[in-house]
Amino acid sequence: MRFHRARAVLALGLLAAAGGLSGCAELKLGATGLKSVQRGADDGARGAYKVGSPYQINGVWYYPAEDYAYSETGIASFYGGEAKGVNFHGRSTANGELYDMNSLSAAHQTLPMPSLVRVTNLENGRQLVLRVNDRGPFVPGRIIDISRRGAQLLGYELQGTARVRVEILADESRQLKAQLTAPGATPPLVAEAATAAPRTSVSSDALPAPRGTTTSAPSEGSRLPPPSASLPAAAESRTPARSEAGLPRPAPPVVAQAPGGGRAVAPPPPPPAPNAGAIVGPAQVAALPPEAQLRATPTLTQTSVQSTTLWVQAGAYSSYDNASKMSTRLERFGTPQISTIQSGAQRLYRVRVGPVANVNAADQLLNNVSSVAPGARITVE
Repeated sequence: MRFHRARAVLALGLLAAAGGLSGCAELKLGATGLKSVQRGADDGARGAYKVGSPYQINGVWYYPAEDYAYSETGIASFYGGEAKGVNFHGRSTANGELYDMNSLSAAHQTLPMPSLVRVTNLENGRQLVLRVNDRGPFVPGRIIDISRRGAQLLGYELQGTARVRVEILADESRQLKAQLTAPGATPPLVAEAATAAPRTSVSSDALPAPRGTTTSAPSEGSRLPPPSASLPAAAESRTPARSEAGLPRPAPPVVAQAPGGGRAVAPPPPPPAPNAGAIVGPAQVAALPPEAQLRATPTLTQTSVQSTTLWVQAGAYSSYDNASKMSTRLERFGTPQISTIQSGAQRLYRVRVGPVANVNAADQLLNNVSSVAPGARITVE
């Protein structure tokens, strides 16, 4: 399924009931109707710094935490409901900011909100920094849900999904937290505890950094996907005085060569709170509140492209005997493989099935494997 935004609204209703989130859209379990959250013109910058408590969606537990070592490969989706008559544009995200389809934002299941992540489209080498300010996706096999503009710039809007690497920008995310939670920060923001309940030890496989970078001259902004100007106007205005037709148009992006260089045009940095350093470089635009991002120039970095394969991983076990038992149970779905990986000081035995040809095949295999191993996931290598 291409459009997964409804799952975020569903989750937020459950989380709000549990006290984990506040100021979110609401949806009753099993319902399809959405309740819009109308906010004032100045509310777009009033999002709170949040981590949240563990929560359960569709029988799956998620454990939010300040994980500044996070790096994972998998499948990205994008909100995209604007083209299907389910308009999330202008509605509240999980931390109280506004979702803007032309902003550089994303939903993640567990990372702090807001935090900054570098997303690399492994299929075309495009790399973009995004602001995590929402929860999701809650569709099996997806690790991040990206705004429509983000999907355009990363080059997968038409196909709906992409193989990606997601890495948190640790220093920049810490700086952003400091700006939002420092005494005297304007508008006032509330920090939540960053603790999480214990969870089963499972390894997270990440691809190595891309080998090499492109050396060609930067592309002109006009050659990149345009903003979402062709989309129909939103059914609901963000505020009574501001129609969707009057929304500011995003600035065209600048393409830079990795690991730096190119014609990167730096937008104005966000005003730092006391004792909080300004965020610079490609993360600068994503560090801005969503509405302010529309007046800035994003930097899209082009890295090299390398071939990838899709697998479904049932789990990673400290005991070879347990891995072998799981492998036997998976034989009806294909040819399982057991491989040894290192997670810190611990040696784990990874059990996976594949490789598979495409995302559709991976989704089907994941559905089958999950009947035996509920924690199964799609990995990209």
